[in-house]
Amino acid sequence: MNVLIITGGSNGIGKAIALKYTSEKYTVFSISRSKTNNVSYHQLIADLSNSTEAIKAINTVFSNLNLQTVSSITLLNNAGSLGEMNTVGNLESEKIQQTIQLNTTTPLVLANEFIHLTKELNCKKQIINISSGAAMNPYSGWSVYCTSKAALDMTTKAIATEQSEIENGVKCVAIYPGVVDTNMQIAIRETSEKEFKNVKRFKDLKNNNELYTPKLVADKIYQLDFSNGLENGAIIDIRKF
Repeated sequence: MNVLIITGGSNGIGKAIALKYTSEKYTVFSISRSKTNNVSYHQLIADLSNSTEAIKAINTVFSNLNLQTVSSITLLNNAGSLGEMNTVGNLESEKIQQTIQLNTTTPLVLANEFIHLTKELNCKKQIINISSGAAMNPYSGWSVYCTSKAALDMTTKAIATEQSEIENGVKCVAIYPGVVDTNMQIAIRETSEKEFKNVKRFKDLKNNNELYTPKLVADKIYQLDFSNGLENGAIIDIRKF
């Protein structure tokens, strides 16, 4: 049995990935704050900005698995938020904390649980973190988002380094999905230029039909996974594939 555990699998990129892996006969568990209709994969409700709920959810998944039948298992940290788009000095402190929690702390907490829960498994084990080019490129108005994704990239590299020293360790990679036509992009385009100076670029991408679809991103991630194109510790920009 091949297993995928994905956060934020109720919409956008997460839903597309969950549907793709389900179509490839994976047993898929989505952990999200909401459910989506007319899908056949398992859905668990949890507030992923709350570490206690996130830990409870992933342990619930494992309690429903017969680990002796698992031939591969993947944790895909997809859930994330842009948070408040504004310059530092004009942000709400609570919203800063919430965004860092969801984008950085929760993936690390879930990775910690996943590695612990799979330590006796002798099979393909991996963590895939959905990151962003914003980890490498500073944008005015996106300081919290850029910071959270840069931290996620380093989390990826650190876990990969640790696990490479362990026999049958967990592979860990991060993926930049490019600019994808999701609700997050709608929120970006609705932001004022005062709050986000680069908003025109994202409006132009939409108007020029240059956005990736969630399905395209899901297909590319699956193909990289299926073809063993996910190298431990790698930060992968799927626009190059």
